Amino acid sequence: MEIALSEEQRLLKDSAERFIERDYPFDKRRQYAATEEGFSRDAWRQFAELGWIGLAMPADHGGLDGSLTDTAVLMEALGRGLVVEPYLSTVLLGGGLLRHGGSADQQAALIPPLIDGGLLFAFAFAERQSRYNLADVKTTARAAGDGYVLDGAKGVVIHGGSADKLIVSARLTGDSRDAAGISLFLVDGDAEGVSRRHYPTVDGLHAAEITLNSVSVAGGDLLGPAGAAYPLIERVIDEASVAICAEAVGIMSVLVDATVQHLKTRQQFGGPIGRFQVLQHRAVDMFNALELSRALVYRTAETIAATDDSANRARAASATKVQIGRAGKLVGQQAIQLHGGMGMTDELSVSHYFKRLTMICALFGDTDHHLKRYAALGAN
Repeated sequence: MEIALSEEQRLLKDSAERFIERDYPFDKRRQYAATEEGFSRDAWRQFAELGWIGLAMPADHGGLDGSLTDTAVLMEALGRGLVVEPYLSTVLLGGGLLRHGGSADQQAALIPPLIDGGLLFAFAFAERQSRYNLADVKTTARAAGDGYVLDGAKGVVIHGGSADKLIVSARLTGDSRDAAGISLFLVDGDAEGVSRRHYPTVDGLHAAEITLNSVSVAGGDLLGPAGAAYPLIERVIDEASVAICAEAVGIMSVLVDATVQHLKTRQQFGGPIGRFQVLQHRAVDMFNALELSRALVYRTAETIAATDDSANRARAASATKVQIGRAGKLVGQQAIQLHGGMGMTDELSVSHYFKRLTMICALFGDTDHHLKRYAALGAN
């Protein structure tokens, strides 16, 4: 499949890749990841100035009304730079929930400061027992006067330790795995009763374990319909899944380039190891997996943008996640093996790209989960 980008998308791609090459080298990324928050506030402000944070946000609130394909173009470039800033948590998840489920007042109050880079979000949805089941929610919400009281715990909340606002899924009614009865709530990160323990993850990002102990929220902090937030959650997770698949394409492109260069320059037995046909075949397999993944990601982004059918959207997102899971495993493992023992050393950037790629393959559901989901949804 030939990927035909518009002129605006090509400009976005070129400008993002130039920024990564010139202003976001791997050594600087390593410094950012080693800070307490795990990213650079200065770099985040640059993202805002470049218009990246507002790319998919509504024009009525200062955004650019970009499509999921626009987001995929940007995410592929961010993947090449192995960016650690909270684009996934704040823009794709937090911003996505606000765009699709926020009231007019909530959007007017929260989207402009999000676009300006001054307001960070984190989506607290996963729990210890839930694994990949978005409906498995034990955190509870009960009505109290004009508002609600939340109790429970959330795990692996991406950038949850530095978020100004948490968006928390909690159950108003039903059993712990019912899709019905789930609501979303906006919670201040430093609200009374909220405790956060943040830590670095294996891929260089940061996450947090969050405990909610009788946390009071106002009625106006309910995001989306009461007890009927599951379709909203599923939609935003599907869109974010496609976006991180585009990030994975950027990562795989770096691994393919680095591996081919290594095969050309690594000397063994009197010449470059790239002269051996078996290694050439493995490099070709990596390249083919990359190109198939890139084509499917952009086709899926276009499909999701063109449909209102939740089943079609879910099928497309799961099919893409399966492809990225398989291709990511092949490309990542081959890159490590063809670099030899040094491939897994901390000093070599390849190991860091491999770790992030591995985490993307598991995030929002691994290959087995999405293969089963695709099969359950049936053929298109």
